[in-house]
Amino acid sequence: MARTFDDATRRNIAELCAAFARLAPADAVPDLKRAAVAIALTEADDGDGTAFLLTRRSASLRAHRAQWALPGGRCDAGETQAQAALRELHEELGMALGERDVLGLLDDYPTRSGYLITPVVVWAGERAAIVPNPDEVASVHRIALDAIEADDVFSFVTIPESTRRVIRFRLGESHIHAPTAALIYQFREVLAGRSTRVADLEQPVFAWK
Repeated sequence: MARTFDDATRRNIAELCAAFARLAPADAVPDLKRAAVAIALTEADDGDGTAFLLTRRSASLRAHRAQWALPGGRCDAGETQAQAALRELHEELGMALGERDVLGLLDDYPTRSGYLITPVVVWAGERAAIVPNPDEVASVHRIALDAIEADDVFSFVTIPESTRRVIRFRLGESHIHAPTAALIYQFREVLAGRSTRVADLEQPVFAWK
C-alpha cells in the first residue's frame, strides 16, 4: 500500500527514524573520508504516495560515472553530515532545504573506495522543484516507497573476491548495488520498524575503486 504524502507520513517516518538506534561512527576507520547522502522524500510521480529521489550520475564524472546514486558527496571541513547532504541536494538538484527538514540519520556505511557515508533522511516537500545540475546528474527518478517494501526487490549474491554477501536492488530491468542498495535497504528496514545493520554488506568489484 502506498504511503500517502502528507504530514501524517512525515511524522510517522520521523518517529521511525528517532526510534532507530544508529550505531556510533566506527573509530576503527579513521582513514576513511566523510561523506553524506540524502534520502530525500517527496511526492510520487503519479501524485499517489511518497517517493525518494534517485539519480543517475553523469557519464562525464571522473568516479562512478553513469552509476545509480542517492544525491550526496564528500563532507566539507566543519560540516555536519546533515549539512553536507543538504548542500549536495542543492548543488546536484537545485533543492533549497534546511536542517528543519531532516528527519533522521541512518548508520554509517564504509565503502571500498575510501569513504564513510552517512545517509540523511530529508523531507523534501510536495512536488519539490528539481533542477538537475547536468555536470553531475544525467537523470532524476522518483522511487515510490512501496517499490522498496516489496518482498522480492532485494537479493544477495556471493563473489569469489569476498566472503561477504553482495546486496542488489532490482529497479525495472536494472540492478543497483551497494553502497546505494545497502543504504536503501536499511531505510526499508527502518520503515518496517527493524534495526537491520548493513555495514557488512559487500559492494561489487567494479565499485571498489
